[in-house]
Amino acid sequence: MNKATIEPDCTGQFSSFFIDYIHQKPALSPFYNQFPKIENFAKIIAERKFDGKKREVLVKALLSQYSEVEDLALTKAQIEKLGLETTFTVTTGHQLNLFTGPLYFIYKIVTTINLAKKLKEAYPKFEFVPVYWMATEDHDFEEINYFKLDGKKYQWQTEQKGPVGDFKLEESFKAFMKTVAFAPSFFKEAYLSSKTLSEAVRKYVHHLFGEKGIVVVDGNDANLKRQFIPVMREDLVNETPHELVNAQTAKLDALGYKSQIFPRPINFFYMEDGLRERIEKKGTQYFVLNTDLKFEEAEFLDMVENSPEKFSPNVVLRPLYQEQILPNLAYVGGPAEVIYWLQLKSMFDHFETPFPVVMPRNFAAVLDAPTVRKIKKLNLSPQDLFMDFTDWKKEFVSKHSNVDIHLVGEKKKLQDLFDQAALSARSIDPTLESAYASAKVRATKILDQLSVKVRKAEERKFGEELDRMKAVQAYFFPGGSPQERVENFMKFYLSDNDFVEKLFGLFDPFDFDFMVLASDDK
Repeated sequence: MNKATIEPDCTGQFSSFFIDYIHQKPALSPFYNQFPKIENFAKIIAERKFDGKKREVLVKALLSQYSEVEDLALTKAQIEKLGLETTFTVTTGHQLNLFTGPLYFIYKIVTTINLAKKLKEAYPKFEFVPVYWMATEDHDFEEINYFKLDGKKYQWQTEQKGPVGDFKLEESFKAFMKTVAFAPSFFKEAYLSSKTLSEAVRKYVHHLFGEKGIVVVDGNDANLKRQFIPVMREDLVNETPHELVNAQTAKLDALGYKSQIFPRPINFFYMEDGLRERIEKKGTQYFVLNTDLKFEEAEFLDMVENSPEKFSPNVVLRPLYQEQILPNLAYVGGPAEVIYWLQLKSMFDHFETPFPVVMPRNFAAVLDAPTVRKIKKLNLSPQDLFMDFTDWKKEFVSKHSNVDIHLVGEKKKLQDLFDQAALSARSIDPTLESAYASAKVRATKILDQLSVKVRKAEERKFGEELDRMKAVQAYFFPGGSPQERVENFMKFYLSDNDFVEKLFGLFDPFDFDFMVLASDDK
């Protein structure tokens, strides 16, 4: 594939908040630790101390989580490295979308693996393990129960509730699998050999990226959560994260930046089989919303100590949880994730937890050979692909038309005629000048209306070219949304099994430009 790059500012795809961050606007510097540059990791590595006992817990938990996965030699070695004080992680996270969901799931992991590789080259005395954090505790099934491919939506329906990682792959899922007979065999093996959704996701991520050293982490683990008990108590009793994140958010709001996440007084869900619901406190009692469950404070805090797995952090506290159980240096995320991490630094400082480097993932769109040919015929630049179609159409027709579709010359002649007539009339009666001026405006408007008709006539003449551009943009923005947020990677993988491998050679974790990846036009 050939690669062209466009500065994020020129795409219209990113918020001013995100653009200001990647341009290192000074006003944002208090909201993060180190900017993502390879040389800045020297300081992060020097500062990142991680308790040996925590490493032991992490290694034991991961080996247990991988018990159902085969071909583990390399992954087991990666996990065992985490027991060494010279090993660090770089992490990305995502929901358990069916069949990986949208393209950017793949982009996140490729960026993270490449980051670990770049760090190893720059700091050879240390080891860097790329991590994919599975969002197994999310309970919004409607967000993850489908994928889209070539305009068609493939969706699994089930009545199961609670954390999606625990969803059983029962009869309804087996029926769903029959609708995706085209899926690669590794997907079928992962899903049909697994009891739960989280087990299946671990298996297919291992198949796709295990040889690249990826380690999949499931935070829904009692031993890992036991290390998070002090934060659980602080949140449930004192509501400290709510106060700290709100204060940080207010500072960003004062700078004109729109927030992504909004803390609650309590930022944990109560979780059991088939249940993940918010916790609220009224007086001395804790209530689990949408249930009859309620607990006195002493009883609830006793549960925190003895059953920490029943408490699930929300989006505000999940990043802190991640950083407390991993020897992590960087988090790789999309634009919205980058923004909400910057709302959290003061909370990290309070809990004396190192704040990681916040890394934007790589951004890309992939063009197939027929689309590339259309682009060449239209002589489009990469920047043109991001133009609004109506604006592009007007510019294209104006540039290629053999006539003056705006009737500029005619308007000039008409205006000169009225101006000269007005001068002659003024000598007879000065009040006639304003009448001529009004007539000139009306006549100009008539020519404006005619110019629209001329332009539309020319557009019909260029119908083939305009249809070609519509097809290009439909491919680039399926359904009006960026390709990477809609299409599943099977769109490219099914015709080229080396598709993911090629991305490793094209992605650079320290280059934040948008990439247009074009298939060879043969």
